[in-house]
Amino acid sequence: MSEIRRFAKEYLFLSNYYEAPVNYHGFTYGSSEAAYQAQKSGEYELFAELRPHQSKTAARELPVREDWDDVKVSIMEEIVRAKFTQNPELAELLISTGDALLLEGNGWHDTFWGIDDKTGEGENNLGKILMKIRDELKSPAL
Repeated sequence: MSEIRRFAKEYLFLSNYYEAPVNYHGFTYGSSEAAYQAQKSGEYELFAELRPHQSKTAARELPVREDWDDVKVSIMEEIVRAKFTQNPELAELLISTGDALLLEGNGWHDTFWGIDDKTGEGENNLGKILMKIRDELKSPAL
């Protein structure tokens, strides 16, 4: 089985930092990262105006909702699904990864959403979500 170990260059579209419009709960964000970060604090309008890196930085300054750890994976899945279903060209690119194992390798030691490049450790939750959505897109419900 082939692997995609980094969401960069020709695979940048897999990254939450890839700029593509995402409409989620009535707000349109410029990226799935901005949509995700908005859900942490409820400052939806603010994040609708921010670029991916700006949204990550801004989220660090705001209080996080109390149930965040319980809901963050399901929210991420909904947002990533919205990104690919609302942007058909991205859906085609995701499908074109075939059956490759999608690993969000990173150098910033994120072992929850990805895999640490140095240690190879991590839960790879974003990669798992992407593979699940890829499977859904390959065989849509009749």
